[in-house]
Amino acid sequence: MTSRARGFTLIELLLAISILAIIAVLGWRGLDSIVRSRATLNNDMEQTRGLQLAFAQMQSDCENLASSTLLRNRPFLQAEDNRITLVRMVLGENQPTRLQVVSYRVADGVLTRRESSYTRDLTQLDVLWQAGLSDNDPSAAVALQSGLQNMSMRLWVPSPGAAPGSNTGSGGWRNANGVSTAGGPGLTLPTGLEVSLVQQAQTVPLVKAFLLGAL
Repeated sequence: MTSRARGFTLIELLLAISILAIIAVLGWRGLDSIVRSRATLNNDMEQTRGLQLAFAQMQSDCENLASSTLLRNRPFLQAEDNRITLVRMVLGENQPTRLQVVSYRVADGVLTRRESSYTRDLTQLDVLWQAGLSDNDPSAAVALQSGLQNMSMRLWVPSPGAAPGSNTGSGGWRNANGVSTAGGPGLTLPTGLEVSLVQQAQTVPLVKAFLLGAL
């Protein structure tokens, strides 16, 4: 008597297909989670890199900040919510020192930087300064970073009588709004700038402090 080979029943086939389908779904979900995590990590790295470059540019501007003496007691920096305007020195090889107005703004979630033309004329600098303070500055803006909520600043003001350039003593950080950097008899000028940038969907700001006129 010839024996017949036993095959799979319909129920066994359906059960095997169901198990394979479950394994496929679990595998797809795991792969999708890895891809999403990688995309989020890459985005965070790009954000961090962009903010580092923005802070590096701010540091360069602050290091080359023009002094109140050079500007004949004109303001060299004005900081308020979501905007910084400063006067920096431009030091070219075999060229005289020139002045330039630089503006940082956070608007519609984007941090931008504008820089004026160079000048050695303080009267022309006054015009460039007023243009930098306004929202009608004709200079082309360069986008440094997107995805920001706001930018806030504080200024380090040394105690009266502290040595020039000193950040020690009984001085302290003050909200930058309303702090004047115009020089004059008996006035204590700030020597440090602290910038706080808050990213969208974040509550903890990224904070960086700079010396003013370190060079």
